[in-house]
Amino acid sequence: MANCEGCPSKDKCSSKDKENCGKIQIEYNPKNKVKHVIAVMSGKGGVGKSTVSVLLAKELNKRGYKVGVLDADITGPSIPRLVGTVGKYAAMVDGEIMPVVSSDGIKTMSLNYFVEEESQPVVWRGPMISGTVKQFWTDVIWGEIDFLVVDLPPGTGDVTLTVMQQMPVTGVVGVGVPQSMVTMIVTKAIKMMQLMKKPVFGVVENMSYIQCPDCGTQMELYEGKFGYKELEDMGIDILAEYPMVPDLMAQYADNESIVAKETARLADAVVANAEAAAADDCACATCESKDTCDGDCSHCGK
Repeated sequence: MANCEGCPSKDKCSSKDKENCGKIQIEYNPKNKVKHVIAVMSGKGGVGKSTVSVLLAKELNKRGYKVGVLDADITGPSIPRLVGTVGKYAAMVDGEIMPVVSSDGIKTMSLNYFVEEESQPVVWRGPMISGTVKQFWTDVIWGEIDFLVVDLPPGTGDVTLTVMQQMPVTGVVGVGVPQSMVTMIVTKAIKMMQLMKKPVFGVVENMSYIQCPDCGTQMELYEGKFGYKELEDMGIDILAEYPMVPDLMAQYADNESIVAKETARLADAVVANAEAAAADDCACATCESKDTCDGDCSHCGK
């Protein structure tokens, strides 16, 4: 049985609900073979989460991995603009959705591929938004993917729960800025992941400092590097530190830039953590209960 602590329905659900809690079956499309799902989240909006998602995807793609980006921020999609696919539309083939491929070969899916204008608002309630995200996982023909990066919306609501419960998330990367209000909210998001027993690879610190263009001195904007004291105490690593610049994507194009070097550091950590998680999961392949397992390995000999 799943741990009821932290569940909003823990005092209202029936005994039957409790028996089924945590046993949501992950649906797969037989035409897809996705090796690793990396969720990028924050809990707070406006911290550069989508940009970090695309930077990670571009770096992994540059290294020869087959990469996809799923834009789960349904009401505020920005992936098409970041990967240069604005104005393109998703195609339907035999009732199946084909991803839009960027010029550098990254497969992407976003709600903006289904609207006439990218500024067109999406006024939907939670269940419809969550259902769309689930369809992006089950109904899109991703094919063979080494890393599927999922750009989550701010907060810890319906979409985040849908992704964590309906997709085989390999690990989570948090994004924030070193400012006390933001770090408090990011910490909430990280703790949510821990409650759901999802591996947290670490946190990306965006807008960490301003670099003087003349002397190169780094001027800290907030509480200084690693403002996440509580996360440090929890053993959460900083995977990359990005400066505040007008355009991170443009700076990434320069291989000698700080942005390019920090993105390489981020990708190194994600690949290492994903491979370690995969190795840890290998024991499940020979488990006699693998087809009926509810995902709770606390009682398992693994």
